[in-house]
Amino acid sequence: MPLTPEQAAEIDAQRAQTPTRRAVAPALEAILYEPIPVLDHGFVRPMDYMGTDDSIVQAARVSYGRGTKRVSEDRGLIRYLMRHRHSTPFEMCEIKYHVKLPIFVARQWIRHRTANVNEYSARYSVLDNEFYIPAPEHLAAQSRGNRQGRAAVLTGDEAQRVYALLREDAARTYRHYTEMLNEGAEGDPADPARQGLARELARMNLTLNIYTQWYWKIDLHNLFHFLSLRADPNAQYEIRAYAEAMLETVKRWVPLAYEAFLEYRLGAALLSATGLKVVRRLLAGEALTQAESGLSPREWRELLALLGRPAED
Repeated sequence: MPLTPEQAAEIDAQRAQTPTRRAVAPALEAILYEPIPVLDHGFVRPMDYMGTDDSIVQAARVSYGRGTKRVSEDRGLIRYLMRHRHSTPFEMCEIKYHVKLPIFVARQWIRHRTANVNEYSARYSVLDNEFYIPAPEHLAAQSRGNRQGRAAVLTGDEAQRVYALLREDAARTYRHYTEMLNEGAEGDPADPARQGLARELARMNLTLNIYTQWYWKIDLHNLFHFLSLRADPNAQYEIRAYAEAMLETVKRWVPLAYEAFLEYRLGAALLSATGLKVVRRLLAGEALTQAESGLSPREWRELLALLGRPAED
């Protein structure tokens, strides 16, 4: 997704600034301000950051006190902190993103209330004629077993009809939006006949797939929480696409913390106390059924899937 001329000029101005004396992450510096394309018109671009892997280690080692020995290498310490959920050292790092995303994705995203957000205001500015239209492989039916999930991909005439409806509705609502604004009318701007509906009212008929933009700033600990939920394979595809783009920036920014996050959070699994007892019994060679496990049918199925065991008939 190309940037506007104003945004491109902003990048040039920021890059022309004098070098900083703070700790920097060279790999992230290389892509700072650059948009990473997401979906059809969206992007994520890292705008600023504070701290590196060194900042996490520095904060953690404060507790050792003056004169104590270095008990582990940086990598081992960061993995220890992640493994044992010591969160405050990760809060020493912060990052700010500029994100362009469909409004329905933004409404999911904003549920993460531990960030600072400033969104583009349609009360003051006119929204661009850009709507998210899913690619054919993402036009799926509603899952019958999961109210928040998708089932098989639509095909044939059904898919074509849904695709046409999405495009037609987006075009029609934006046409009515600009008509109500009356922005392009000729004549004296003070003439009441030329004045359109207030922007804060004209926006209300637009569909949720129109794009908005915001700046989003968050510390690393809470960013990892966001990514653990939104980069998960079970997350909705559209928000997962943004999370995966952000993961690439985290890899460049704090590679040791990123590695620990993949190992102990994103690629790991959490067992309940009962589930752990079941695993121990299975390791001891005991044959168990769901009824004997103490787990609900759903928990039992999830545990079997986690262990790579076939589900019971």
